[in-house]
Amino acid sequence: MRKQKAGRKLGRTADQRQALTRNQITSLLSHGRITTTEAKAKELRRFAERVITAAKPDDLAARRQVARYVTDRAAIVKLFQTYLPRLKDRPGGYTRVVLLPPRHGDNAPMAMVEMVDPVEV
Repeated sequence: MRKQKAGRKLGRTADQRQALTRNQITSLLSHGRITTTEAKAKELRRFAERVITAAKPDDLAARRQVARYVTDRAAIVKLFQTYLPRLKDRPGGYTRVVLLPPRHGDNAPMAMVEMVDPVEV
């Protein structure tokens, strides 16, 4: 039985899902928006919101918690110096999922995940 287990498996092992999530969060923070499949986008949104909320205290412990998910130092710096000042008064909803037309190759439903207040790269 399912027993209230949250999250999508995405056809991957736990290690592969963890690596995928970390890479997508890093790309989202680096670029401000990424395009992926709808299921991956909705799953990414859960973790991205948690990472940004964990970063809000802006202390050493927060930086270490963020470093568990974000694999690039430049993305961590961008989160703390660029995104956090803009999002400090926002109680949640830091990302937006925009549905896109299906992918041509396999007709997979596509979506774009973007930060609510994008920063120009």
